[in-house]
Amino acid sequence: MQTAESLKNLVKEKYAQLVQRSSQCCCSSSCCSDEYTDDTLSEGYSQLEGYYAEADLHLGCGIPTHYAQIRAGDVVLDLGSGAGNDVFVARSLVGDQGKVIGVDMTEEMIVKARQNQRKLGYHNVEFRLGEIEALPLEENEVDVVISNCVLNLVPDKSKAFEELFRVLKPGGHFCISDIVLHGDLPEKLKTPVEMYAGCVAGAILQEEYLYVIRQAGFVEVEVKQEKQVTLPDALLQKYLSADELKAYRSSGSAVVSLMVFGQKPATGRS
Repeated sequence: MQTAESLKNLVKEKYAQLVQRSSQCCCSSSCCSDEYTDDTLSEGYSQLEGYYAEADLHLGCGIPTHYAQIRAGDVVLDLGSGAGNDVFVARSLVGDQGKVIGVDMTEEMIVKARQNQRKLGYHNVEFRLGEIEALPLEENEVDVVISNCVLNLVPDKSKAFEELFRVLKPGGHFCISDIVLHGDLPEKLKTPVEMYAGCVAGAILQEEYLYVIRQAGFVEVEVKQEKQVTLPDALLQKYLSADELKAYRSSGSAVVSLMVFGQKPATGRS
């Protein structure tokens, strides 16, 4: 049984490796894993203002800035900011008077993101090393929080959303793209560490995910978009027998890319 700390170390190791090989690897846009891809998740980042190819490691499962209602002058936080892809897109929306902060727990990602920042010459972008369950930010510091296919990797999701609530200003909001489940996964898909780092084994049921958000204090919680992620047979056959694979395919269970929006109340709990 993996502990929370060992799972975090696993994720750090995987994403450090992704940084190291990013200059040689040309991957299709997919969720977190290079084990599978789903073209329906590729939504044309390259057409967005602020897009910088060297920051795009093809690790997302949506484009949270589409629904994040970011305004000029906002302070935006990107959770699990990687090499800076969503940070730089968000910067184009906040303008010179705003600010974007990226937080990532993998040191190699922070180094890569800061290198990209220097190349672009941006002065209102900042990358901080830290964990989502203990964010290196003050209370009520940001207007908007975004995140792209990251929260499923956090062992304590309740603590993560409590931290998100803490750092948002009253009346602020978040828009997160993440992986959830419709129905249950076979037990054999819940234990391999590769499936965890690939954003599958750490995913929880959609109704549980939304419950955690509301329990943290958020209101106006709304699902903006859902897309099913198809796990290819070649991947599943590593862990499931032919009969188990057939049973899973016919079970109605699914891995889903979810875009969810929520708001911190303007008054009351802080």
